[in-house]
Amino acid sequence: MRTADWREEAFFEPTVPRSNGAAVFDAPWQPRALALAVLSVEAAGCSWDDFRRHLITAIGEDDGRQYWDSWVTALGAFVAESGLVA
Repeated sequence: MRTADWREEAFFEPTVPRSNGAAVFDAPWQPRALALAVLSVEAAGCSWDDFRRHLITAIGEDDGRQYWDSWVTALGAFVAESGLVA
């Protein structure tokens, strides 16, 4: 696996809701969840696709769950799988 570099990859575009090119957040905790995901991917030395796989799974598990709640679910699964927390 290669280390994610968000400055080089345009990985936000397909996963973060946007309006006129700007990321859309409905609550203050949502950009924090995004930041935690970015930092977790970098700390694990993974690619953004590794996190995105968890996000796709989380969305598919509960189509009634709010988008950013799926982010938190995906983040928990990613952090556990990557070994960042025991």
